[in-house]
Amino acid sequence: GVGLASWYQLPGRTACGGRHNPEAMTAAHRSLPCGSVITVTNLANGRSTAVTIVDRGPFVRGRIVDVSRGAARKIGLIQRGVGRVRIARQ
Repeated sequence: GVGLASWYQLPGRTACGGRHNPEAMTAAHRSLPCGSVITVTNLANGRSTAVTIVDRGPFVRGRIVDVSRGAARKIGLIQRGVGRVRIARQ
């Protein structure tokens, strides 16, 4: 699907039970099972990365995924904070 992504930092534990590592290639999604691997592509620059779902969210209308800081850096999302992405199951 295509929609808005943001990046986030979470103190402590994730909804899936692990500790949040802001540099790990991880993401939050409302419905995909914990441990699912998806590809997130930044439509503004074509950069993509694989991320593992470790948390629930985003809970902001119109957003489809929240990625970790490390994943956001890899796809060029840090400066703008929010961007249009395509996500696909691997």
